[in-house]
Amino acid sequence: MSENREEILADFQACTGIEDVAEAIYHLDEANWDLLRAVSRVMPPDTQSFQAPNPDPDVMIVEDDSDLPSAATADAATDVAGLGNNIGHPATVTNKSSNEDSFPSTSAGQSGVRQLKFNVQYCDRVIKIDLPESATINDLKLRLQREVKVSPCRQLLSSWARLGQFENTQFSKLMLPDENTLHLTLKPGEGGVSAEEESSVIDKLNGTYTLNVKFESKMYNLKYQGTKTILEVKGDVYTLTNIHVRNQIWSGWPPNIDDHMMLGLSGINYPVHDLTVRRNAQTNNAKEKKNNVVQIDSDDDEFEDASESFNVDDEYFIDNEQSAGKRTEPLIPDNVEDEIVGSITFSEQFTARYGPVHPAFYQGTLDDAIKEACSRPAKDRKILAIYLHHDSSVLTNVFCTQLLGFESVMQMFENNFILWGWDITFESNRRKLQQSVTTSLGATAAMSLRNIPVDRLPVIILITKIRSTIEIFSVVYGNVGVNELLSSLIECVEVFSDHQRVEIKEEEERAEREMVKLEQDLAYRESLEADRAKEEAKRIQEEEENETRRRLESERAQEEAKKEAVRKEVEASLPPEPALSQGDSITKIRFRLPKGEHIERRFQTNTPLQVLLDFLIVKGYPSEEFKVISSWPRRDLTSLDKNKTLKELNLCPQETVILEER
Repeated sequence: MSENREEILADFQACTGIEDVAEAIYHLDEANWDLLRAVSRVMPPDTQSFQAPNPDPDVMIVEDDSDLPSAATADAATDVAGLGNNIGHPATVTNKSSNEDSFPSTSAGQSGVRQLKFNVQYCDRVIKIDLPESATINDLKLRLQREVKVSPCRQLLSSWARLGQFENTQFSKLMLPDENTLHLTLKPGEGGVSAEEESSVIDKLNGTYTLNVKFESKMYNLKYQGTKTILEVKGDVYTLTNIHVRNQIWSGWPPNIDDHMMLGLSGINYPVHDLTVRRNAQTNNAKEKKNNVVQIDSDDDEFEDASESFNVDDEYFIDNEQSAGKRTEPLIPDNVEDEIVGSITFSEQFTARYGPVHPAFYQGTLDDAIKEACSRPAKDRKILAIYLHHDSSVLTNVFCTQLLGFESVMQMFENNFILWGWDITFESNRRKLQQSVTTSLGATAAMSLRNIPVDRLPVIILITKIRSTIEIFSVVYGNVGVNELLSSLIECVEVFSDHQRVEIKEEEERAEREMVKLEQDLAYRESLEADRAKEEAKRIQEEEENETRRRLESERAQEEAKKEAVRKEVEASLPPEPALSQGDSITKIRFRLPKGEHIERRFQTNTPLQVLLDFLIVKGYPSEEFKVISSWPRRDLTSLDKNKTLKELNLCPQETVILEER
């Protein structure tokens, strides 16, 4: 059930354009998760674009397309304007043959499941895969895994197949044509060296993109978070250029992207990307044709009379309307959503209305302006001046043209201030300013701005950072002269400079102390590293000695084991000691050991000398380590022939031999 609800939620958001998940779930809950009922609740019936299923599959609906532009013109006109806006909807069919190929006959005589062909371009090869329309993108990736030996989690498909909400959606619900072309790229794996690996997807989503948008001879530098969608960017460009989103022709976006895709997932260059936008030429031509239609029902005389009577007045009214339109053009449009776009529009419209002679306005958010002015080292710090504008104030024109255009005022702003402007003519923009001020400067500052009456606008609010506190120094209202404005600015600069000099000195002293501390820390770390090196050398030496000792002990143990094995082998082959009752056929040998001890054993007189030596091996005295010396004559028995008997060596009936270490 949860999977079905996820599909219904995704379809509902795609149909209605509602991006807020909580709002979408609310509407679906109200409609008991009936998709059609939920969409009907949100969208009026005349705006819905659902196409009812054809009740008779064999009936072909033929539409009159005589008014449609040619294929070449349509392609040139649409270009990139509608790129990715219809994901999940059937592609537009421009000729009969492609229509027949894309949608097979559904007559009763046909049986079996509809098969879709996918031509996946990967590197220098094209992978052809056939799948039933009941399959999903996940099934396609599993088939690709067999071909390219790459797991599905690293596969990136182009176009609609890139979107996560379609991962487990059946192709039949996506209404795909019979043949589809996709591009396959790979996410970098572990240990890769691609450029994208330097910044993960999360970093891009949390990062800030700078979009350099070129329109005609103008260049807009727009900053966005990676979570902003392409559609939101196009909406902001509509605010700047007055080109509706549907009439925008773009170049610079990656191919096969969706307008609802976030910048961090779109594949554009990070952090700076260049784009170009222009107006749809087809739309302009249509407007020109519409405006050029002239109805000529009246005769020539009536037309000439009208011209003679109203020619001058018409020109007068037209000029007045144009000048009035220009005069009432707001510095910031109503309900602007992005502060950056609002500040850029403010600067451009201010220049267009009052001319280029004025201080430069900072283009960015209020928070960015505060950081630029106040969140810097003391020697680089400046005063923040917030200029608030209102078109309904009678003081606006004089203040903007004479006070802000005064040379000394301009130099003062350029050398000591960061000037940020905002138009609060519309209540929506005033509320947005209140929110920004509350967030950046606190509720007290926001309250003081809220209480400024319109008849005292425009105002300049001077904000300084002294020590670690950012506070409003003073407010300069619009009902002042140039001298009063300059006096207020100079007073603020002098007070700020006095505190700035103190803070610069303190920062320098703090930097010197930090340098001494760093040097001490460095010396301590070097000493610590030297001690660690000595300890490490000592540890290595001890480990080597222990290793040598273990090796010698191991060798000694192996040698002992080897001797023990030989001893046991010799002991097993040693003949038993003869009994004393055998008389003259035995001899008694007495062995004097190196430590003064004695042992005795009887042997047969015909026993070879080797048996006597083997007996000593069993007792732990091998011939390789000990000499066996007979007393008379003195000789080393180990050097004699081992096969001679004891009798032949005159070791009968008894003999004493001495063992000496070699």
